[in-house]
Amino acid sequence: MSVRTDLLDAYRAGVAAVDGRRAVAEHLAGRPLEASAVSVVALGKAAAGMLQGALDALGPRLERALAVTRVGYAGEIPSDHRIQLLESAHPLPDGRSIDAGWAVLRFLEAMPPRQPLLVLISGGTSSLVEVPVPGVDAETLAEVNRRLLAEGYDIATINSVRKALSRIKGGRLARWTRGRPTRVLAISDVPDNDPATIGSGLLSPDTGRRPLPAGLRPLLTRFEAAIEPAPAPGDPVFVRIETVIVADNARARQAAADCLRGRGYEVELPEVFLDGDVELAAQAVAQRLGGLSDGKAVIWGGEPTVRLPEHPGRGGRMQALAAGVAWRLRAVDGWALCAAGTDGSDGSTEHAGALVDGGTAQRAKPHALDACCAAADAARCLEQAGDVVDTGPTGTNVMDLVIGRAAAAGG
Repeated sequence: MSVRTDLLDAYRAGVAAVDGRRAVAEHLAGRPLEASAVSVVALGKAAAGMLQGALDALGPRLERALAVTRVGYAGEIPSDHRIQLLESAHPLPDGRSIDAGWAVLRFLEAMPPRQPLLVLISGGTSSLVEVPVPGVDAETLAEVNRRLLAEGYDIATINSVRKALSRIKGGRLARWTRGRPTRVLAISDVPDNDPATIGSGLLSPDTGRRPLPAGLRPLLTRFEAAIEPAPAPGDPVFVRIETVIVADNARARQAAADCLRGRGYEVELPEVFLDGDVELAAQAVAQRLGGLSDGKAVIWGGEPTVRLPEHPGRGGRMQALAAGVAWRLRAVDGWALCAAGTDGSDGSTEHAGALVDGGTAQRAKPHALDACCAAADAARCLEQAGDVVDTGPTGTNVMDLVIGRAAAAGG
């Protein structure tokens, strides 16, 4: 079995360990909802799988459900009169996102007063569901989010802006639960598993407020008067809301490590999280792989950022990272790297990421890896090399997995 196969299998094992259906079903098997009727709202790129897990556990006790997910991510949600399915926009919100936001509010308002609510949240929710403050239309929402993503802001800063322009984010949706018992099961796509950041904290108090980015203030100041205060920590609206993280990046990394250890690898799980500029992350990964002894593997979690040029090509942060490592280690033998998003997509492509090694730079010709990286066009050279990873929607989203096999000693 080749090293490339080992790394790809480890990635798949990591993704399987945080499968949305499995995570929700296992949680509800251990902590059942005792009510005779339960309503469910499932939001995010893993909404389909998470809703399936709820169906597995609740069966006929599921009274009604609303699922909002990315276009093409509906999976095998059954045709069931109890389930309303909406496909929405990601990574940039549009009018469908606003329609979905209002659909959530109507769903909550139509619930019987004391009926328990189960809310399933995963990555992508911030774009897929929105009810903006007055004056913010779909075009403005898309432009703000486009600039936030293109300029390489971290997720906490991005969410601070999203919350400011929203009537449901930053804990504001809690007001629509009307005090009914609410359990939130979340698949974490943020480094610290903070519920206030996952999905921009629809049902969690905003504990990490940040000043708005200076570059966006001219655009945002005209909406300041419309911003609604968010409920503070300790507000009574949160008393009957419980949030549980049912899957995260650490679980995925551990499962990937177990897979490789079962094949004889020594595995390191660095505490460092790969974030910030993707070029710096690629440099750090290349240095680590080039300096370890032969046969060792290293597994990182990550979500680096890509600062886009005016006219970007195709790619995403994992393809950019993989191409950057392949360029830096182009003269080194014995190493390999799988870098992929756990949701099955990466940036502007349908690829999950890439699987590269010491031969990638040669196979990518005539497209130079360094030029592709500079143009945010990593997909072009990685496709030429035959090194892209394609999975389709995975039913989960716990950020990225970066799994490397070290270069030979002295290589």
